[in-house]
Amino acid sequence: MRPHVIIRYIGMVMLFNAAFIFVSFLISLYDRDAGQLPLLFSFLITLLLGVFPLVFVPKATDLSNKEGYLVVVLSWILSCFIGSLPLLLYGGEFTFVKALFESVSGYTTTGASILNNVEALPKGILFWRSSMQWVGGIGIVVFVLIILPSLGKAQMTLSKMEISPLAQENFRYRTRKMLNVILVVYLGLTVTQVILLRVYGMGLFEAVNHAFTSVSTGGFSTKNNSISFYNSLGIEMVIIIFMFLSGIHFNILYSSLTLKKNNIFNSNIVRYYFFSTILGILVIAIDLHGKIYQSWWESLRFSAFQVVSLATTTGFATTDTAIWPPFTIIVLLFFSLQCACAGSTGGGIKVDRVVIFYKAFKSQILRLQHPQAVIPIRIGKSLVSDDVVNSVTLFIVFYLLLALLGTLALTALGFDMLTSFTAAIASISNVGPGFGLVGSMSNYSVMPDLALIILSFLMLLGRLEFFGLLLLFMVKSWR
Repeated sequence: MRPHVIIRYIGMVMLFNAAFIFVSFLISLYDRDAGQLPLLFSFLITLLLGVFPLVFVPKATDLSNKEGYLVVVLSWILSCFIGSLPLLLYGGEFTFVKALFESVSGYTTTGASILNNVEALPKGILFWRSSMQWVGGIGIVVFVLIILPSLGKAQMTLSKMEISPLAQENFRYRTRKMLNVILVVYLGLTVTQVILLRVYGMGLFEAVNHAFTSVSTGGFSTKNNSISFYNSLGIEMVIIIFMFLSGIHFNILYSSLTLKKNNIFNSNIVRYYFFSTILGILVIAIDLHGKIYQSWWESLRFSAFQVVSLATTTGFATTDTAIWPPFTIIVLLFFSLQCACAGSTGGGIKVDRVVIFYKAFKSQILRLQHPQAVIPIRIGKSLVSDDVVNSVTLFIVFYLLLALLGTLALTALGFDMLTSFTAAIASISNVGPGFGLVGSMSNYSVMPDLALIILSFLMLLGRLEFFGLLLLFMVKSWR
């Protein structure tokens, strides 16, 4: 283990964060708002943290797996603290814990907020909130790897640590090509959405912010009432489409655009993702009709937006789902658990794991009927190994266990069952809004500091898919 090498790579991540803080500062400077000094001081501090390791630590282009894990995990943790600096220095509703919670929620693209008045923030701070989500969408370390092509073997090691093995399955390229594909798709989706939002009447600043937080499936908005502020069908349709697209594996999107075989029409995972989402929209619309909304059109409109928003872990809102019937809440909770595809910016268990788990369950039933039969598990034409099936099962069990522990912790702090359970699920799935006191038109300001710390930890666990972060606490295994 070489601590100096780890520090050097973390320094690169700090420089990348500093660049976005500087852009946010320029926006505040142009607007002459109250975010100028907080962003300037934060930029200088982050710049120093990034420059010193690069100046005083010798260059190294090789990393062991252990070093790679530490670089990725520590980069995420330190970035969350750095991200809270502009918010803390600005003040307002932000205390230290609340600023850290907002930053963790930003980088992990959870979208949970403690703010009661988002619109009171200066434009520079608003842009910084959105930037955290855009950077966190495909991963802080991935961004650094994309812009620094000369890292040698370290590039491959870090990409393996940052991108989950399940997500890497559909990337059939070398590391550099894989990173370029991610960048092309991510930038393409973002720029296209900005243009379309402008076409439907959204201002440039707001269009950029909402494109950042849609494509990253983050959900931070510049408005207190989220997307419902605009009351525009055109804007809602654009956001629904880009939330949904951002929930698909980026290589499958790229293959579809380049007319290759591994596209959205040939993928079993995408088909399930599409049809399960459509089914969810229809089922909820039927339940809402006559109970909450009197017209079928309203029922479909609000159902479609909320289902796609939660199924992709974005968390935007166009209505208050806290008043929806219990049946719809349960259906929405299912989508908050399942979420989008591996290799996308979405969080949660992932559609891929749900499909593999279902096929493994079906295979086990058939084995009980035919003990001598060999029943392989396939996704499309690809054979799924027993190791993958075991890791998927372990992941889902551990996921639900952590959700249970989070619920117990929040109920111990005095919150009701619905608030506690949905807040824990929304945090670990990186969804953002839950139900009860933390519904789609509410926020997390009601939570005490201890609850915010617990939820911040769950957000990081969910974003890093548990094992990377938990390795930090298993000291003996590093020897």
